[in-house]
Amino acid sequence: MIHPLKITSTLADETRYSIYEYILKEKKTVTVQNIADVFGIHPNVARLHLTKLSEINIISSDFAKTGKGGRPGRVYKAAEKGVSLSFPRRDDDRLLKWTIQLIQELGPTAIVKCQGISYQDGYQQMKGYLTAELKLNSSISFEQKLHFLTENAALVGYIPQVQQTAQGKKMIFSIFNCPFQSQLNAHSEVVCKLHESYLKGQLDALFSNNEFVQISSMVHDCDLCKYEINVTENEG
Repeated sequence: MIHPLKITSTLADETRYSIYEYILKEKKTVTVQNIADVFGIHPNVARLHLTKLSEINIISSDFAKTGKGGRPGRVYKAAEKGVSLSFPRRDDDRLLKWTIQLIQELGPTAIVKCQGISYQDGYQQMKGYLTAELKLNSSISFEQKLHFLTENAALVGYIPQVQQTAQGKKMIFSIFNCPFQSQLNAHSEVVCKLHESYLKGQLDALFSNNEFVQISSMVHDCDLCKYEINVTENEG
């Protein structure tokens, strides 16, 4: 088990964390030279950052032929399973597995009930942020609401993008590394439904007028899960 301090100290470097985010979004192998070119750093510095990330197992390394002859070169990619900080060690994944199996055995009624619970969790969490903000300011602007949503998304591994359309704002949420990855393969139906209802709860807490549509899914052989969210700005 990797000590939590090693993980936090490794990711504390801003450039190194940005490199990890880049590899996560690229969803393909990269080389030392790729990273050096993208971040404008010397290849030796890029190699050091990649080595440090490999040591805490959030990226993996392998050798691949370059197509130019000669010896295979080292390539890096994001590890399928991320790291979690828990000290002392906790085994929440096992408890989650038991819970999901119970939901599946109880059938559709249990899934619907759990969707209501996850929706309320997302809704109340976001309402808590809004309440805290209203204690400091008399009102919350539309842009501030967008900031709450995108900031919260980034904390759990989503990459949000905001676009302006004729109808209002459109957000694209790209999930490159599902926070429930360890349970996704065996229990994708339950996991995805609960995750989506949680996200919908957050949206409804912020925007009374929103449209939430999934446009791609890891479960259906896509490289990532992607949601398109349309919100209108003419709200109180």
